[in-house]
Amino acid sequence: MNVEKLNEDFAAIAEKINELDDMDYSDERYDDLEEQLHDLEDAFIEEFGSELEEAIALVHDEFCPDNDVLLPIAYFAKNYVRLQRNKEGQYGYDVEFGEGVPVEVDDFPDQEVKLVLVPGPTRLLVTVGENAKQEAWRAK
Repeated sequence: MNVEKLNEDFAAIAEKINELDDMDYSDERYDDLEEQLHDLEDAFIEEFGSELEEAIALVHDEFCPDNDVLLPIAYFAKNYVRLQRNKEGQYGYDVEFGEGVPVEVDDFPDQEVKLVLVPGPTRLLVTVGENAKQEAWRAK
């Protein structure tokens, strides 16, 4: 897997997601931007989907084996927090708590646990409630 291209393509998707999230549905550009996002997602899944599904399946096996593995785009956040640029000039990203796919984890029976894919670098985070995030996988 070309991790550099994965990171670049996912960052472009994150930027488009954020742009759409900041826009009102009534904006005349909304439908065009949404179509652009779907095109980016389709190309992303075609190129990286199988490897991402394998990584997500490994995380599911470790944290939440009773939950079904979904397509990677299901694990995208509805909004990404853009961080500062790294030494290569690329932005890092994070997410707010509450983003991602809810999963059931035996170690946290009474807490909201979610899995979310985050770019910059591409990784899968496990969030627990409103106060814990853990990186479960990183593209290498």
